[in-house]
Amino acid sequence: MIEHDRILILDFGSQYTQLIARRIREEKVYSEIHPPTQSIDWIREWGPKGIILSGGPSSVYDEGIPTTDPDLLKLGVPVLGICYGMQLIAQIEGADVIVGKREYGRAQLSINESTDLFAGLTDEESIQVWCSHGDHVDQPPKGYRTLASTEGLSVAAFGCEDRSIYGVQFHPEVAHTIRGDEIISNFLIRICQCHATWTAGAFIDESIADIQKIVGTGNVICGLSGGVDSSVAAALVHRAIGDRLTCIFVDTGLLRKHERENVEQNFNEHMDSQLIVVDSAKEFMSALVGIEDPEEKRKRIGHVFIDVFSQVTRTETSGADYLVQGTLYPDVIESVSTGGPSQTIKTHHNVGGLPEDLPFQLIEPFRELFKDEVRQVGRELGLPDNVTGRHPFPGPGLAIRVLGEVTEERLAVLREADAIYLEEIKRAGLYDDIWQAFAVLLPVRSVGVMGDNRTYENVVALRAVTSRDGMTADWYPFSPDVLSRISSRISNEVVGVNRVCYDVSSKPPSTIEWE
Repeated sequence: MIEHDRILILDFGSQYTQLIARRIREEKVYSEIHPPTQSIDWIREWGPKGIILSGGPSSVYDEGIPTTDPDLLKLGVPVLGICYGMQLIAQIEGADVIVGKREYGRAQLSINESTDLFAGLTDEESIQVWCSHGDHVDQPPKGYRTLASTEGLSVAAFGCEDRSIYGVQFHPEVAHTIRGDEIISNFLIRICQCHATWTAGAFIDESIADIQKIVGTGNVICGLSGGVDSSVAAALVHRAIGDRLTCIFVDTGLLRKHERENVEQNFNEHMDSQLIVVDSAKEFMSALVGIEDPEEKRKRIGHVFIDVFSQVTRTETSGADYLVQGTLYPDVIESVSTGGPSQTIKTHHNVGGLPEDLPFQLIEPFRELFKDEVRQVGRELGLPDNVTGRHPFPGPGLAIRVLGEVTEERLAVLREADAIYLEEIKRAGLYDDIWQAFAVLLPVRSVGVMGDNRTYENVVALRAVTSRDGMTADWYPFSPDVLSRISSRISNEVVGVNRVCYDVSSKPPSTIEWE
């Protein structure tokens, strides 16, 4: 197997830390996020080709702040500090960090020297960068040189080329930094001399070998939702062990129009394994009677799912030894904390909340992958675009898109409106341009006129966002004619709807889902 070069990211609490890891993965270099409390011996044994110190909300002068061992800078491994990480390098190396002079948002970076970190970006050029800091460095540490500045910062980047240690006060990992990808690539390829070997094909080959070694002659079950993660996980495991995989699909009654049929069709076309379909709509609907609070909805749906799935696995798959879950890397690194050495990444976690007494060993092939990487794995495995390119769909289904109490009648209204909305998006050739699109049934009614009659009916809100990663998002700018066509079809074809609205909120301050 290929020995992949690795970049270690020490997380000091930045909201952008996952973006750093993703940008590195996009360069086909493997990366992992760990707390800064990891010891020097652990880091040395992990063997990174480079280390990145993330940003964070703290000041280097605060009490109880996350910090790192100063010997980190003596390992002989290239280091890049971002924002707080830069300030920490400056403090360790004896420079002053100045409190105050807040700078948030876009700034213009002037490059003093087109050194290794800024190779390809000329020193006459000014580029847009994204800043988010309250402290800064006025003078670089001894032995370091100023590499770039902004109108508000005399030292926006510094470096000690002899030791390959660099710091930038801005965030190259965010999309608002126009040429940030090039800066990160320079650090990886030119400075750390990493090789671009972390590919979907290499991952598939290695995962198949791992699964075959773990499973041996055993049998495996997989909870199939029809979403990207579970579908690709099932395809990968099927590639490894064939018909010794059994998939379980639970119809909650909270699915979109024709969802069950589409899942069954895709499964039968692309995998030669057993699929058990469980119709549990009555159980889920009974649990939601009279419930309006979104968190209570989620809890009740989760509990019913656990009960149903557990029962099926016990009665229908007595010969199974392993359970596949589509756990992603963001699920794993939610367990990473800067709070102390006892708070580290969990070895295994029951993301679905399954009871610990289930007689299965977990297989989580994607626990090191981000969503876009899973999509690429699915494409490499030959899954169709309507699986790999599918928009995210929440586990609780339409229950959290019917605001207020969930009833069969309200679900039927939303189901029809949502189907028309997605159909028109696809007809306009826009589906792949949008990160996520869906309809929401509001818990209000409005007055309208249809024909010569007054109506008092439901309001449907439409949501569509663009995003690179789902952490931030902007509303999609539909053309007026597309919006008009969608609105007209929903109002005319969905009985019980007389008003359609479009959500023009970004994330932040709003979330993508309404509940």
